[in-house]
Amino acid sequence: MCTMPKPGLKPALLLILPALAALLAGCGSTTVINEYREQPATTANEIKKNESVVILGRRNRSDHETEGDFIDCVGDSLSSGSQGVKVIPEKQFVDSMYPYFEASTAPMDVRNLGNLVKNPAIARKLSDLNLRYFVWIDGHTETTDQSGTITCAVGPGGGGCFGFATWDDEANYEATIWDFKKLALSGKISAETDGTSYVPAVIIPIPLLARVQAHACSSMAQRISEFIQ
Repeated sequence: MCTMPKPGLKPALLLILPALAALLAGCGSTTVINEYREQPATTANEIKKNESVVILGRRNRSDHETEGDFIDCVGDSLSSGSQGVKVIPEKQFVDSMYPYFEASTAPMDVRNLGNLVKNPAIARKLSDLNLRYFVWIDGHTETTDQSGTITCAVGPGGGGCFGFATWDDEANYEATIWDFKKLALSGKISAETDGTSYVPAVIIPIPLLARVQAHACSSMAQRISEFIQ
């Protein structure tokens, strides 16, 4: 879905409304979700009302870092609504467990998590949080192609912008879900979203944004909710 601001209409803008309508019809994003479960879904896997989840971003790679705002978005979406679960904010969790979940020291698999909780102090902290699931998210959003230009100028008779710009965005994320109660991998969920954004400009620029990261966030949060409930 695209988002479009509502500036005041000017006469020159009325001339391009048909073109804007055509762009809105084509502007959007598509999301592909893939899911893998280590074991069939059963009631034993369901999170209880008093149990919590922590959403963490993988930031140990040199080529990219999972964006903090994406992690926050998934956490907020997962905790909202009538089916919302208790989510511990990433920063709060990492700070409380310092330095064991920093980028350079965080466990990379469930086996390392099992070794970590052999430390009585760490096991006690995690028990106090009543954690049931760790959700590790790896990925990022990037612009893959862009074209067009917009030129703005101011003259004696006034000013304005003219031109047309477009770009493609891709959001690719994978969530790995660990069951802390069983110290086992529960499964993985991947979300791949792509879309094209447009900015036509006649007098004023009007961005028509695909918002691929937001769509990837909502899709992933919904699947995680279904996965653990």
